Amino acid sequence: MNPRWLLLAVLMMLAWSGFAPKDRFTWFLEVAPVLIALPLLLATRQRFPFTSLAYGLMAGHAAILMVGGHYTYAEMPLFNWLRDVFELSRNHYDRLGHLAQGFIPAIVAREILLRRSPLRPGKWLFFVVTCVCLAISACYELIEWWVAESSGDQAVAFLATQGDVWDTQWDMFLALLGALSSQLLLRRWHDRQLALLLSERP
Repeated sequence: MNPRWLLLAVLMMLAWSGFAPKDRFTWFLEVAPVLIALPLLLATRQRFPFTSLAYGLMAGHAAILMVGGHYTYAEMPLFNWLRDVFELSRNHYDRLGHLAQGFIPAIVAREILLRRSPLRPGKWLFFVVTCVCLAISACYELIEWWVAESSGDQAVAFLATQGDVWDTQWDMFLALLGALSSQLLLRRWHDRQLALLLSERP
């Protein structure tokens, strides 16, 4: 998809997300990565354009964050319905978010490393990309901890632990699964898109 259409879709969804969210403080915390990444991507668009696959995945990740920001992760309506229908212990939208936290950054990290480091497709690239995704997940958990320490009860919706004492471990495990599955499923498609992108650049 054309990056301009993706940008328009993200901006429209951002406007929807920010309109009367369930909790404004939580909304800001959840969409902060979008608010930071979007200007950076626009500023570097000419110098370092990403593949359409990477842009599409980033737009998908932004959508997950913005939906979570609007409803909060623990109260996303569709996943409340799934919880009730399947008699689950919790709303699992947060789990989807952390799976995406590994799945999408894996392709972004892979693209940056292939274009800006000596690494080439193979075992070492796979390992380093996986480590990058786990580091991102760990940093996010530290940010959640810092926000909780700083703001107390205001951060309950942001943490979205829903009473699970192993929530942090689950979050990082799902990010790991996301990073592994993304590389296994998408690497050939990504390699083809990279070859096409690089062939078109001077």
